[in-house]
Amino acid sequence: MKELLHEDKIFEKVTYVSEEVKGREFERCTFKNCDFSQCNFSGSNFSECTFVSCNLSMIKLNRSGMRDVVFRECKLLGVNFSDCDNFLFEVLFENCTLDFASFMNKKMPGTHFLNSSLKNVVFSKSQLHNALFENTDLSAAVFNETELKGANFATAYNFNIDPEINNIKKAKFSLQGTTGLLVKHDIVIV
Repeated sequence: MKELLHEDKIFEKVTYVSEEVKGREFERCTFKNCDFSQCNFSGSNFSECTFVSCNLSMIKLNRSGMRDVVFRECKLLGVNFSDCDNFLFEVLFENCTLDFASFMNKKMPGTHFLNSSLKNVVFSKSQLHNALFENTDLSAAVFNETELKGANFATAYNFNIDPEINNIKKAKFSLQGTTGLLVKHDIVIV
């Protein structure tokens, strides 16, 4: 990974724990079973890349680009996606663990979170209109001044979203999920 530009490459079982991998370009690359935990990828750009069964916990992404990046079965504990470049930021998460991650102030309309754990994730002031939270655990996730217009929470669970401080117009919720919209009122629903 010493080269600055990587195109159409497959990285398999690469272990770079706590390494500096700054200022790299990755285009149409696939990463399988890699461990990049605590790596510094600041200033790097990922375009049309896929990560499968990788450990990316606590990676640093300051001023990094994420354009059409897919994460499947990855561990992304404590990743601060807020530090990523907003320009063309587009990600998809499937069967991932994103606990303690942050998407604060991110513009990410239409993002899909599928069968993932998003415990204690911060979505404050994010733009998530038309996002899909399918079968996703949102325990202690923070939604504060978040744009959720048209978002789909029909199969999401353990969320607590205050409709008074978040825009949830046309958002979709299951009947049992509506209790997550009333938590602050301390109402008992039977």
